[in-house]
Amino acid sequence: MYIVLAGGGKVGRFIATELLEDGHAVTIVERVEKRCERLLRDYDNLLVIHGDVCDVRYLEQARLERADVFVATTGDDDDNFVACQLVRTTFEVPRVISRVSTPRNEEIFAKLNIEAVSTTTLISRLIREEVTVGELIHLYTLRRGKANLVEIDIPPDAPVDGRAVSGLNIPLESVLVCIFRGEETVIPRGDTLIRPGDQVIALTTPALEEQLRAALVPRRAERRR
Repeated sequence: MYIVLAGGGKVGRFIATELLEDGHAVTIVERVEKRCERLLRDYDNLLVIHGDVCDVRYLEQARLERADVFVATTGDDDDNFVACQLVRTTFEVPRVISRVSTPRNEEIFAKLNIEAVSTTTLISRLIREEVTVGELIHLYTLRRGKANLVEIDIPPDAPVDGRAVSGLNIPLESVLVCIFRGEETVIPRGDTLIRPGDQVIALTTPALEEQLRAALVPRRAERRR
């Protein structure tokens, strides 16, 4: 894939490193000259453009018309928003993702089909979800929130040993993708048994998350840490 990043700070550098290691083509647009110099010094296979991501001229230099993904990584929500809007309306990039520093801005970005990622929200969610065993954890959002990839950890003392997948009241619109059982990865079938300590990965819709969780973790199995 070809990915264009707006911002060459710590977040942008980290994402670029991961993508380059995976063999993707990456371009970074960065307004601070010293950051550009460092990026050019540290990476041999990275295209760096010195310019303002809110100026369409520099986005044109990044060849956004052939990009698969655009990611705004600056710490300024306003700059990220403007850049994402330019990319959406001018270049029609298939996927646009933005870092969001203020959680209340997430809804605004989402309404304009920009995938918003808030570090604050993610940390808060992780803290809340760590408190209760058997809680549902969001791993990834698909189709702009229409479907979620989730993880449900079965408590070690849950009275579920011996329950086959086919006997569970799993919503029709939900699918069990895989089960992590220690070092083993199990692809679930109808006769697969759910066991205490399993980590179940599933695909479901936001409206059915609670029904799916309840099917996998009986109420009496829930307890506080």
